[in-house]
Amino acid sequence: MSWNKYNLYNIANKELGNFNNKTLFQQKWVAKRETRAYHGDEVTERQFRNKFFDPKLPTVQSSSEAGKAHPPVAALSFAELERRLDFVVFRSNFCPSIYAARQLCVHGKVLVNGKKLAYPSHKLKDGDVISVDPQAIQFLKGEKGQELDFTPKPFSQPFLFVPEYLEVNYNTCQTVFLRKPISRPGRTEIPSPFPPEYHSLAYEYYAQRTK
Repeated sequence: MSWNKYNLYNIANKELGNFNNKTLFQQKWVAKRETRAYHGDEVTERQFRNKFFDPKLPTVQSSSEAGKAHPPVAALSFAELERRLDFVVFRSNFCPSIYAARQLCVHGKVLVNGKKLAYPSHKLKDGDVISVDPQAIQFLKGEKGQELDFTPKPFSQPFLFVPEYLEVNYNTCQTVFLRKPISRPGRTEIPSPFPPEYHSLAYEYYAQRTK
């Protein structure tokens, strides 16, 4: 996950594979390969299966949204990854890539509940407060001790949004992890360039291997 202009161009022009001439196993494997390359490619397969894959997926059905089609709940296959510290720093728009977020954590620029935590893979709990050193944020320019200017890269602006499971305060450079991402009628809360059907196939691939 990165806002690098070449990466964004490749995602925008990426063509999804043709499943018409593939077996069911091949469809699951291709879907797993594509989604995992975007969601947590720095996490090994063993780590993902043992620590971040949860076959029990949450969902919400509210009366006000009852008329909308509900996406496959398997679109939340990678929801546990969103608890990682480096993922939250990236989703909060404090870094242009997941790799830069990992670097901030390792270099001690990120605090969790007021304590320095140099482990990007740390799984956050509901209500945890994440603080980032303003001087370490690439988008903030200015002198130390003075008000900093937010100057994002032009091509990254369409991606500057905050998921519903985070609450971000850009005045203090802090984020509150509210809860685990959920699925709602008409949408899912995890940002992804792949359709829910791809996530469903990837979920089936992992679910069969974690029994």
